[in-house]
Amino acid sequence: MSYAAAVDNLYALGHELAPPAPGAPRRKFDLAHMRVLAEALGGPQNAFPSVLIAGTNGKGSTAATLASILTAAGYRTGLYTSPHLIRVNERIQIDGAPIPDEDFARLYFQVDETGRRLVESGGLPHPPSFFEVLTAVAFLHFAGKTALEAGAGRPNDGPVDIAVLEVGLGGRLDATNIVEPLLSILTDIALDHQDYLGNTIAEITREKAGILRLNGTLITLPQHPEANQAIGEAAATLNLRAINAANYIPHTPVTGHQDAYEGEPAPSQPLPANHYIVTVGDQALEVDSPLPGHHQRRNIALAIAAAVELRSQDGYKLLQNPSIGNSNGYNIPNAAIEKGIRDTRWPGRLELVRFSEGPQLLLDVAHNPAGAWTLRAAIAQLPESQPRTLLFSCLRDKDLREMAQILLPLFDSSSGEVERRNDHILFAPIDNPRAASIEDLLAAARELEIPARAANDLATALSQARAITPANGLVIATGSVYLVGEIRRLAKESGSTLP
Repeated sequence: MSYAAAVDNLYALGHELAPPAPGAPRRKFDLAHMRVLAEALGGPQNAFPSVLIAGTNGKGSTAATLASILTAAGYRTGLYTSPHLIRVNERIQIDGAPIPDEDFARLYFQVDETGRRLVESGGLPHPPSFFEVLTAVAFLHFAGKTALEAGAGRPNDGPVDIAVLEVGLGGRLDATNIVEPLLSILTDIALDHQDYLGNTIAEITREKAGILRLNGTLITLPQHPEANQAIGEAAATLNLRAINAANYIPHTPVTGHQDAYEGEPAPSQPLPANHYIVTVGDQALEVDSPLPGHHQRRNIALAIAAAVELRSQDGYKLLQNPSIGNSNGYNIPNAAIEKGIRDTRWPGRLELVRFSEGPQLLLDVAHNPAGAWTLRAAIAQLPESQPRTLLFSCLRDKDLREMAQILLPLFDSSSGEVERRNDHILFAPIDNPRAASIEDLLAAARELEIPARAANDLATALSQARAITPANGLVIATGSVYLVGEIRRLAKESGSTLP
């Protein structure tokens, strides 16, 4: 029961969103199956309080920031996110530390064996999916089911004080949605995964609003009118408290501070830092986030609002397990909020990678049109004279045509703009069954009449991108989490300053 065997077996399950085999039906999600699996595992999701976060973009950044705040306040904090960049363990963390390999293996095989027994007994119609298995492993880890109970011979730390859970897909039928959260957070909602969630923002919002609870608490921000209306309709039927996090967004122009990259001079900083003051509890609170980009101010605001709400509660009890809870709420002073924001680590989101020589590398997981627009806004803040190379690939179930229309013109060396004459666009394949083909990527560029070339693999693409980009330029790798994860790994191996 080794870690390598656990990972191999996990990936053999296949990804829920991968195209089905010819003639095979697409897998349908059913929350009842996750409940059956969790009950057979002893109901680990009932052993700890949680916060549940859904949305199209920003939910991972919000989750990472809130978890960092809770850790800074002294609470043992679980964090469950998806997908991962390099190793699957990244998805399941306690106080910033990924689940150890031995614990992952032990819990994986426990879940796998439980799933097999349920199928054999008729309790489940088919084995648990990739995401259901990982979610069950996360719940067991957060419940403290990884040590003495499993014969590991070391102390059991017990359940986490709180877990921050990022929804994988949608909300209503997502495997994470079997918890009863203290808070439900909805980040920005846009078109994505239409095959599963609906063809309009309103339909998608209704799916994501499935994480809301009767008499519960919702934290969100004003966004697209269709989303606002759908959220309002869902809230009205549930008699919940709705908290607007807009008070924690700076409403006056913010001057970029020069300390986001360890005090280096402005020319080496591709993007301004998020460093500003907001008012929390009638006191000034300094936001100094390592996550650049104006869009992160919305995610930070949601995390602050959640922290304030958690500390404002008189207490809580889990409905399924009244013995779990406390009578005082959470002690989260402003200083802990400041420290948590400052200590947030969420790689691959406008992340600058430095090399000892040659151009710098900017990584961003803009994997859908909404993410591409956000990246485009960040690129608009770069110096116009700085040469750029776009290293791009995406999944074929994303809107490649729209993403190309958003991003490719910013790197058009044939546009006639003097500043863009040294720009390049380089496509590369990614190792995923859902990946767009090189032919489709090149066709998207031809349709726009924008020059582009392709590499045979990501390692070659990164090497070529760095070779064709001037030393004062910037390589921007984006379009898919899978691309960014692999490029990040390659950059780390080739001597970058990545941790």
